[in-house]
Amino acid sequence: MELTVYLAGQIHDDWRGEVEQKAKEKGLPLTFVAPQTNHDRSDDIGEAILGKQPGDVYKDDAASSVNNFRTQVLMQKSDVVIALFGENFKQWNTAMDASAAITLGKPTILIRPEKLVHPLKELSNKANVTVETADQALDVLGYIFE
Repeated sequence: MELTVYLAGQIHDDWRGEVEQKAKEKGLPLTFVAPQTNHDRSDDIGEAILGKQPGDVYKDDAASSVNNFRTQVLMQKSDVVIALFGENFKQWNTAMDASAAITLGKPTILIRPEKLVHPLKELSNKANVTVETADQALDVLGYIFE
């Protein structure tokens, strides 16, 4: 059995690559999918497909539509969602993706540091499992294969 895991969270560093490498080292049969991690591509996709927009708000809206479509397709095809709330960035997209996963009934693991326990308490309560590290999230997935 192999699981597809959607990795929701910020796209400003290589945390996904680290998760994928650790999963490989643990021998976990996981395939990973994610939002578009090329920030410029993500920001510009609306205009790339729909053409030049009349202003920044419209450009953002067009990109948002295409990115949300991509996310929905990949998330629906996934078996599990891991949503990482990191230390350094605003987490609007992560919160939206985690909420969507929970609404879709996808088994969801939240990763969040201790300092975000209070602001994420309601979301943590709705997720299946909340952990503090990516290693813990992978251990949860590893337990499925025991």
